[in-house]
Amino acid sequence: MENDSNPSPVLYDIIILGASGFTGKYVVREALKFHNSPSSPLKSFAIAGRNHSKLTQTLKWAAEPNSPPPSIPILTADTADPASLSLLCSQTRLILNCVGPFRLHGDPVVAACVKAGCDYLDICGEPEFMERMEYSYHDQAVEKGSLVVSACGFDSVPAELGWMFNSKQWVYPAVPNQIEAYLSLESDRDIVLNFGTYESAVLGVANMDKLLELRRSRPRRSKPKIPGPYPNKGPTIEYQNEFGLWVIKLPSADTAVVSRTLATLTKHPHGVPGAKESDEGTEKRKKFWSATKPAYFGLKLGSNCLLGLFQFITLGVSIGFLGRSSIGRWLLLNFPSIFSLGWFSKKGPSEDEVASASFKMWFVGRGYSDLNRRTSTEVGEKKQEPDAEIITRVMGPDAGYSTTPIILLQCALIVLDQRENLPKGGVLTPGIVFGPTNLRERLQHNGISFDVISRRIVSTK
Repeated sequence: MENDSNPSPVLYDIIILGASGFTGKYVVREALKFHNSPSSPLKSFAIAGRNHSKLTQTLKWAAEPNSPPPSIPILTADTADPASLSLLCSQTRLILNCVGPFRLHGDPVVAACVKAGCDYLDICGEPEFMERMEYSYHDQAVEKGSLVVSACGFDSVPAELGWMFNSKQWVYPAVPNQIEAYLSLESDRDIVLNFGTYESAVLGVANMDKLLELRRSRPRRSKPKIPGPYPNKGPTIEYQNEFGLWVIKLPSADTAVVSRTLATLTKHPHGVPGAKESDEGTEKRKKFWSATKPAYFGLKLGSNCLLGLFQFITLGVSIGFLGRSSIGRWLLLNFPSIFSLGWFSKKGPSEDEVASASFKMWFVGRGYSDLNRRTSTEVGEKKQEPDAEIITRVMGPDAGYSTTPIILLQCALIVLDQRENLPKGGVLTPGIVFGPTNLRERLQHNGISFDVISRRIVSTK
């Protein structure tokens, strides 16, 4: 087994940084499924982190039961050591970053990737970090040919591909006005969630002012033209009889990422061209985006009982109130089980708990069955209500430790296999980069399904 004692650069297809972390070890296990398999472009990869011993244990854990650890190179790197990151990026085509919270540890990794010209994917769900990376590195990443894509996990690929899938069901002359997502996290047993997710949420509240300041400092993003009026906000809490869920509005990374994708499409209606795109790739990209129609997007979190909704509210209020002061953050981060009512723990979930969990996201599209029958005045100024509804669904295994590694690895395989048809570089959203590819079909083959549930005409009276 190779280690970091040999400084000679070796080109790996991917390096998984933060491989010994709770999510990182599941990413390693997912990568092993595709390593050197006949149809896979993943022929070599390494794992990296601060602690060689923990990385060794990760390989033992990720191997099949009763099997010897696989011969995967172990490299030492620290996000606080720029030289180690530069060496890492010089040895690979693609970094998969699993080191969070990203607002604390992500910037040096992105900087090293952009400088070296290698590609970068992460599993971040932190809007402030993602938008700051776009502001700081986009132009340089385009120049260097470094593709930087955050949110390549449960945040925010199911949301992005989900609204695209729903949007495509609106066949001309039908058009959507709004696509609203309803998320339900399910398990047949109590599950304890990873502390890293909780810490990111706490720090997100603490840095909310920085996000607002960043957005104010930048030119206003372009907004797409969407037929019909802006949807009514509706109640904060409601019961969705269609799905049997109590739901609450949720400020989320998904909404921010979809908004960034729509803004990019406003400037580039046919998407961003590939680095060395073939004629077939160009035609496929343009056809994909021509069939994808813009719509207002929002996300609500659901529970099948009011008690579950009460837990969401209690957690949100606790983080929102205490997360703005240093003493409050100390309490939140040192006593996560208390303030999350047992949902989060520094120990994280067991493998049995992960295996028992799943998610469902319903996408309710509301729009117009035939825009040609209505003038723009009827739809716009007179605020003609939508008369059609299409419901689709995305569902899969545990969101954090099964679905996220599946998505990250499939995105990585696409980068390795289809790089010439992807944008040359830049800090972009998963939707812009992977929307026109076969990512949805790949996820479908790996346990994450996309289905049309219903179509109907609704009364506007």
